[in-house]
Amino acid sequence: MKFIREDELVLPTRSPDSKKGDSGEVLVIGGSSEYSGAVALAGLAALRSGVDWVTVAAPEKVGWAINALTPNLVVKKVKGEYFSEEHVEEMLELEKYFDVVLIGNGIGKQSAGFVRKYVQLSKKPLVIDADAIKVISIDMVKNSIITPHGKEFEMLMENSGIKDKEELKKRIGDNVVVLKGMIDEIITNSETYYNNTGNAGMTKGGTGDVLAGLAAGFYAQSRDDLMSAKLAVYYNGLAGDILLERKKGFTFLASDIAEEIGKIMKKMGN
Repeated sequence: MKFIREDELVLPTRSPDSKKGDSGEVLVIGGSSEYSGAVALAGLAALRSGVDWVTVAAPEKVGWAINALTPNLVVKKVKGEYFSEEHVEEMLELEKYFDVVLIGNGIGKQSAGFVRKYVQLSKKPLVIDADAIKVISIDMVKNSIITPHGKEFEMLMENSGIKDKEELKKRIGDNVVVLKGMIDEIITNSETYYNNTGNAGMTKGGTGDVLAGLAAGFYAQSRDDLMSAKLAVYYNGLAGDILLERKKGFTFLASDIAEEIGKIMKKMGN
């Protein structure tokens, strides 16, 4: 098994004379009437990766909730309680101003039609998470990082007509699949990498949203999907391990992980 080692990871760098936007801009599309926290966690985690700018596109009520939660995220409010196919053209126009798009966090099953149409028409590198994974096939996307847990992975495989991981490698193209678990797997068309940072506390709601946000943030800075996936899983798990030790138990929250990521990046000089 080929495990990720910290000394092999390459964090994005920034020039001392860089200007706003040089270190990447991320658009996060998600949220629904039932879920507002997921998309906010994803956006904040993307910022903690070191990216310059994050805009969250979300249904109106979700957007106002995010405005109340934090001033750090720019919010584009769309009409309605869910994303529908009527929003596709609006999001395709909006994506032009960003380097990477993260889609799926809290978006809800009611947005399935929007997700399928958008990911096939998008011209941007994507990070695909949560409910968005459940309604796509691997052939619909390219240049994407897909971040399923076990059940979402089964649904992706079924939707794609793929029987096992060896067949997935043949069909995966230039995408990267991050299968989250006790030991995370990062699957490409040629290799599978494994990550053993993290602990049982990572099963809490929101930790996957943080991981997806980190992947999007690193991807927007580096344009390297595989390295971004490795960075996201390793440092997301490392933050959880630090918090487990510091709090002497599993009382840490997903928001604590996002905060801890910022401290880790500071120590790393990012």
